[in-house]
Amino acid sequence: MIKLFVVSIISLSLTFSSAWAQVAIINDQQYVSEDGTFHIVGEIENNSSVPLNQVVVTATFYDVNKKILDTVSTESILETIMPGKKGPFDLFFTNNVVSQIYQYSFNIEYKPTDYKIESLEILSSNAKRDMLDNFIISGTVTNHDQKTANTIVVIATLYDKDGKVVAASKTYTQPEYLKAGGITPFLVSIFDKSQSLKATDYSLIVESEEYTAVPEFPLGSGIILSLSVIAYVMFTKRPKYSQQSIFV
Repeated sequence: MIKLFVVSIISLSLTFSSAWAQVAIINDQQYVSEDGTFHIVGEIENNSSVPLNQVVVTATFYDVNKKILDTVSTESILETIMPGKKGPFDLFFTNNVVSQIYQYSFNIEYKPTDYKIESLEILSSNAKRDMLDNFIISGTVTNHDQKTANTIVVIATLYDKDGKVVAASKTYTQPEYLKAGGITPFLVSIFDKSQSLKATDYSLIVESEEYTAVPEFPLGSGIILSLSVIAYVMFTKRPKYSQQSIFV
């Protein structure tokens, strides 16, 4: 197992100075998946006064002698991060020097963007495991806007008992559009079993290419497990929560 002494140095590339030091990476941690891929998962927190998009996280990896091994970048899974909100990322690295990684540093690049109407809402959600032990979150989304929302994506972030991110994944609703006042189901799968087993809470974010909606999530505790593949699609009978604990 790789032992890392991680130094998270936040260096921001900005398009205007007023947002300096107001965007940061939080709740990050690293792990090596079963296939040997090195992952850093975490969240980008936007404490500025404007929405941000084109958010790119870059990690520079060093060996024990502080020699640069490689540099890898990834985009925020959430396309637009509204003020006071956060979006997850999953940066992965497959180079054969993974075993030499001793520490890493971060750089964040982003651009300000226009405000978008937050009109999508998650009405219900339910977390289970299927017969293959994949972690499944199902639920429903509604559109409060008077216009049709297109290309709707639901993003799930899983947290451990310390509030650190353990995994993040996204899915598109089918169909990918939702008319005004409509309701549509979603289903997000997290396939990294070793990471999802560490999860005690999760949050959900829904956005479209027309506007971004980020619901508020009450935290709780407990786990919902199921041995049935079919059971997790019966989400319409669940209470209306945007986030809930995996444990009861």
